[in-house]
Amino acid sequence: MISLDDARKAVLDAVPRLDVRSVPIRRASGLVLAERVVAREQVPPFANSAMDGYAVRAADTEDASMSAPVRLRVVGELPAGRAPTRAVSAGEAIRIMTGAPVPEGADAIVMVERTERDGDGVLVHHAAMVGDHVRGAGGDLQAGQPVFEPGTVITPAHVGVLASLGYPEIAVVPRARVGVLATGDELVEGEDPLSPGQIRDANRPMLLALVEEAGCEARDLGIARDDESLIHRTLEDAFASCDAVITSGGVSVGDYDYVKAALDRFGVLQSWQVAIKPAKPFAFGVVRGIPVFGLPGNPVSAHVSFELFARPALLQMMGHAARFRPEIRAVAPEGMTRKPDGKLHLDRVRVDRRDGGYVAARTGSQASNVLSAMALANGLALLADGDGVSEGGEVTVVRLDWPADH
Repeated sequence: MISLDDARKAVLDAVPRLDVRSVPIRRASGLVLAERVVAREQVPPFANSAMDGYAVRAADTEDASMSAPVRLRVVGELPAGRAPTRAVSAGEAIRIMTGAPVPEGADAIVMVERTERDGDGVLVHHAAMVGDHVRGAGGDLQAGQPVFEPGTVITPAHVGVLASLGYPEIAVVPRARVGVLATGDELVEGEDPLSPGQIRDANRPMLLALVEEAGCEARDLGIARDDESLIHRTLEDAFASCDAVITSGGVSVGDYDYVKAALDRFGVLQSWQVAIKPAKPFAFGVVRGIPVFGLPGNPVSAHVSFELFARPALLQMMGHAARFRPEIRAVAPEGMTRKPDGKLHLDRVRVDRRDGGYVAARTGSQASNVLSAMALANGLALLADGDGVSEGGEVTVVRLDWPADH
C-alpha cells in the first residue's frame, strides 16, 4: 500500500497548470489572476460629491448653527453625469447630487439633511469643514498604482475594480473542463425501473456537483457499459474536449474492471492501494496532458477520493495556491473507536460549535456504500492507525463545508 501523502504528492507533481487565457471580466469571478493589474487611470477620475446636498465654500458656513443658520444663494443644480458650468463664489451654493463633479470654488458638501430650502436660497444649519463629503480625484486609486498581483482569486469586488479601471478582459487561469464518466452494466439513470441486480447511478450526479463546487466546468460523459472498447472510445472523445477526466468504478483488481483495462491501453495508468479507509483503490494517469482520476465505485469512497485527490489537483490546475480543505481540532463526546489495520480512517462526522470550541460525532454507519451518512457530514475525522479516539478525546477533522485555505 501507498500512504495518502505519497499518493497525493504523486498526483499533484504530475498535474500541469492550465494555459493562461483572456476572458471578459464578467466571467472572471472565481478564477485566478495571471497578470499584475496596474491602474490605467485615477479612480475616481474627478473630485465628486459623496452625498446629496449643496456644494459650498466652507468659510461661508463657519458661523452656521441650528438657531442661526447661514443663508446662501442657490445658483445652480448639478446632477451626476453632468459637468459643472459655473464656479461657486462667495455666498453661493450649488445643489449637487451624489457622484456629481464638485464645481470649481467649492471645497465642501453640506448634506441636504442639514439644510432648509428658502426660496432662491438655502439655510445651512451646520458649519462645514473643508473636504466634508468630497471624494477626491484618485482617492481610491492613482494612475500607475499596482492594484492586484498574479495569483489573486478574483471576486465580484475585484470585477468591479477592474471595470472601474476600464479593463474589458483580463488574463486568468481558466476554469477546468472536467468530464465525469460512470461505468457499469448495473447502473440505471434517473427513475427508470430497476431490474434484479441494478442500482441507480448516484456517483455521476454527485461527482458532477462536486466538480462544479470546486469551480470547474462539469461535462457529463454519461454511463458507459462494461465494454472495454466502448469505454476506450468514450475516453478518446473526452480527451479531445476536456482538461481532466473523472471516472467512478472499475479501478480495482477484479476480472471486470473495464475502466482500468481501457486506461491501460493508453499506457500511463497507475493503480494504487492507498492506506486509507474508505477510498483504498485509486487509479491515476496523465493522457496527452489530460489528468485522469479513476475513483472507486462505492459512493462514499468516490466522494472521499474526490476530496483527497481530484479536488486539490483541479484547484492546482486552475492556479489556486490554496488547494486543501482546512483542518480543525474537535472533541469527540461519544468517542470514535476503530481497529488497527494499517490504514488512516476518514470517518464521516458532523462538526458543531459548543462552549467556544468544536465537537464532532459520527453521522451514522461508516460503510463505504452508506451515502446518507456522507450527506449528513460536514467533516472527515482523521483517525490514525490504532484504536481510535476515546470518549472526550480530541480528533483532527477536515472541514468539508469550508473552502481551501492552504
